[in-house]
Amino acid sequence: MPEPQSIGALGPSALANVMNGIRQKQEEGVTPGPIDDQPTPDEPGHPEYHRRRRAEWALARWETATPRRYRHADADHPDVQAWADDVATAPDTAGSLLLTGTTGTGKTYQAYGALRRIAATGPRVYEIRATTAADMYGLLRPKGSERGTEEELRRLVKVPLLVLDDLGSAKASEWTEEVTYRLINERYNACRPTLYTSNLPARAANGAPDLTSALGERIVSRLSEDTRVVAMTGTDRRRRGAA
Repeated sequence: MPEPQSIGALGPSALANVMNGIRQKQEEGVTPGPIDDQPTPDEPGHPEYHRRRRAEWALARWETATPRRYRHADADHPDVQAWADDVATAPDTAGSLLLTGTTGTGKTYQAYGALRRIAATGPRVYEIRATTAADMYGLLRPKGSERGTEEELRRLVKVPLLVLDDLGSAKASEWTEEVTYRLINERYNACRPTLYTSNLPARAANGAPDLTSALGERIVSRLSEDTRVVAMTGTDRRRRGAA
């Protein structure tokens, strides 16, 4: 069987015949079709491919940061979904969210669900931290951390997305008010979104306990400037599960 030959090996006349054939086709109006060499959504180089990879990484990060009890959390409240979507698309203007309601109405569940919803969008930055107010105060007290109070507070202020659970549950003091105000004020000034939960309403009538009495007027005033308040209602979810 003869070895294959290149066009150049056939000589000048053969190459000329090929070129004449190409020229004739062009004169007859036959031109090469476009070449579709753009990547598909399943290939590197396509925006959707990279968004999916970011979402996979963010969801893995979410699972690591989420207590086992809440790893099935899914934000199904419309107002929580709307806030999470705003954080995913424009974190600098989304503001913060305060979920209020009595024990067992699903505030923490919705909070972790919101973090999950944000992760699923594949954000370019997904750095989160979730803690309770009691744990935060314990960390910020003298000798509460080897890093020191100011460094721990700085880390809480700087994290792009923070969940602070059970706000207003700790015993009020000048120190807790000062620490809480510094955290909220500095995150507010930096336009970093924060999700707060509390068993207390922001304000209550007839002198009933509320966040104002627990945290102080200036903290609630600062919260009111860029924080959406969603009142969670219903019976205790934990008791329903045990019934």
